[in-house]
Amino acid sequence: MSRQVARVLAVDDRRENLLALQAILEGLPIEMVPVTSGEDALKRLLVEDYAVILLDAHMPGMDGFETAGHVKQRERTRHIPILFLTAVDYDPHLAFRGYQAGAVDYITKPFDPWVLRSKVSVFVDLWTMHTQLADRAKECGLLRSAVDDALELLDSGDAAAAERARSRLSAVRGARVR
Repeated sequence: MSRQVARVLAVDDRRENLLALQAILEGLPIEMVPVTSGEDALKRLLVEDYAVILLDAHMPGMDGFETAGHVKQRERTRHIPILFLTAVDYDPHLAFRGYQAGAVDYITKPFDPWVLRSKVSVFVDLWTMHTQLADRAKECGLLRSAVDDALELLDSGDAAAAERARSRLSAVRGARVR
């Protein structure tokens, strides 16, 4: 079973904003991965899994909207929730653009840090449950395979094969079969 720590990808062109996010999320059971551009975010998403992405809407070069579009186009990353963070006063058109790009929320600054912590915590909890469920599904597949193999050995009528099946079932169960 995997014991991965949830990663949060924080994307902002201003390092002071990344430091502020780190301080806000301090103490949560996460690893925050800060990057300063949409391009860097997309590179990270090629090699690591993330529970949630905190994405600045307005950045030079590839902005947050374009970055989100690329994230949602990739099969591997389309399920990752995106929280847009922006210093621009609330604009319903920009918020709509964010939701259209695949965001689950669009938060304008100044925002309540406890609200952001709470939202990130929810997505980390969902990611953790999903990861545990995937581990259980893999475990069930291995158990099913072991049972199928054991039944095949038992059906063969070979005493040595039947003993191997008992041994295999014992290993699966974690105790001796009598």
